[in-house]
Amino acid sequence: MTRTQELLREHTAVRIRAARPDLADRHDLATHDGLLAAHRHIAGEEGAAEDGQTLAAVVVREVDLAGWARDTCAFALGVPPERASAWRASFTRTVFLAGNPDHLRDRFAFAHLADDGSAAWTAPGPASGTTTLRRLLKLFDAPAEVPAGPARQITVPGEPPPGRAPVARDLHLATAGCTVAEALVHLNHLLVEAVLDGLLAPGDRLTLHRVPRVAALSGPVTRVRAVPDPRLPGRLRAAAVLTDEP
Repeated sequence: MTRTQELLREHTAVRIRAARPDLADRHDLATHDGLLAAHRHIAGEEGAAEDGQTLAAVVVREVDLAGWARDTCAFALGVPPERASAWRASFTRTVFLAGNPDHLRDRFAFAHLADDGSAAWTAPGPASGTTTLRRLLKLFDAPAEVPAGPARQITVPGEPPPGRAPVARDLHLATAGCTVAEALVHLNHLLVEAVLDGLLAPGDRLTLHRVPRVAALSGPVTRVRAVPDPRLPGRLRAAAVLTDEP
């Protein structure tokens, strides 16, 4: 097993342990089979009855990845600790819905609305709280592959916390075989959890790199979103990576 595969497994195991220590006790997260078993357990819970599950819903009208990443950070910064804890235990589960937030603001309570009205977030909470919204709208489906492109600069909104200097990080998104809808999922989990863990704060600067593949994990790696590699059974691939700038 290559060092990159070891790192991907280690970061995935850390994420599972942080959110659900009980799964770490039940499955051997040091092995690929153990990680897959844990993921199957999580998927089974998500497919079961929604009672007790915590999730957020995002209504998406259109997508600009850099702007969407910035607003995702802004939304996560506003999640109160008591909601964040339950949401982390549900692995920051988020449902993406296709719709126009401007047409829904009078009927539904949104915790964050993008300045341009392109997306709106509900506060994380019991799944039953968004049942009506999720029945009204279809799941967001954007099957086009994310194009590679030039780097984009993002500043996390808000005033930097006292005594904390802004941090510069690189945000890498692997675009090969990745649809726009999948990109939202990958970036959502990566950025939201980095914010909730205090790794991203107002004033921090991100450079979004859209590259075909994140071939190697070099330099100080802050967070990794790893998923099974469909081309190579038994291996993981880095879908998105957050690193310190060199």
